[in-house]
Amino acid sequence: MAQRLDEDFLRQSRERNDAAGLILGHMSSGVNLMFAGRFTSSRSHLEKALARYDPTSHRSLVHHAGAHPHGLSQAYLGNALFCLGFPDQAHARLLGFIAAFRSSLLGPYSAGGFAVGARLLSLTGDDVGLDDWVSQLSAVATEHGFPHWHAQSAIYRGWVKVKNGDLAKGISLLRSGSAAYRGTGAETWRPYHIALLAAAREIAGQVEEAVTLLDEALQVVERTGERWLAAELNRHKGQLLLRQGHSEVAEELYRKALRIAEEQEAKLWELRAAASLAQLRRDQGRHAEARDLLASIYGWFTEGFDTPDLKDAKALLDALA
Repeated sequence: MAQRLDEDFLRQSRERNDAAGLILGHMSSGVNLMFAGRFTSSRSHLEKALARYDPTSHRSLVHHAGAHPHGLSQAYLGNALFCLGFPDQAHARLLGFIAAFRSSLLGPYSAGGFAVGARLLSLTGDDVGLDDWVSQLSAVATEHGFPHWHAQSAIYRGWVKVKNGDLAKGISLLRSGSAAYRGTGAETWRPYHIALLAAAREIAGQVEEAVTLLDEALQVVERTGERWLAAELNRHKGQLLLRQGHSEVAEELYRKALRIAEEQEAKLWELRAAASLAQLRRDQGRHAEARDLLASIYGWFTEGFDTPDLKDAKALLDALA
């Protein structure tokens, strides 16, 4: 429904030669297409929004849209680029978003910016930056009495706690924050929030609980169409079921994750799914098949070789060789 509204908005803006409408239309289209897992189209729209934006003449759009069009487009473009397999470019967009955001005095509007930044930092694994960003999100949400943003700050504070080894406190914050977030009526990002809690449960050794959570996240995906994380949810569920000894079901889920990632042109999710399937093939003694599977997708990448995903894939390839 949101995508149809975006198309109408863009059409009317073109007919009226409305520059501001085109910026907001491309921004909104890019955001919703990112959620839908249409990353290449999302990237195209967000780049058009950024190309059209002028910080002087379009500054008032912050108040019309309730968000910073330039900063928001940078952040969601970073999300799309990360999934497409360009982690270095995604990080550069994150830095650009942070620079643009810090240079703007947005008052209460800053809550949304801090939330977007925290999300992208958690996705890219920048735990140090995430801790600082979440603290600022929490402060703004508390100052202005925003339950929606306060719930998100609790979720990401919980994830920081988990990464720092405080599992009990982290899981508690993830649960309470997710419940409060849902209580506001919000739907977007819920699969990601649930996935963070599932990852925390897995770290705590609570595999059965983690599987149940991933099933819940996948149900949300089917109901809402928020498919950007669908491949990774299936892959993660496969990993958990493999730990329980269900290798055949795990393989089916890895293959499903690969299919989804290929359809979405999501090279990062494809790499993760291929690595998981290659590890399974290795454990089955099928080393050559495992190496060929992983090498084909690893060879596609041109950047991000210092990121955990690429380093882990390279280590697995070396071991298989």
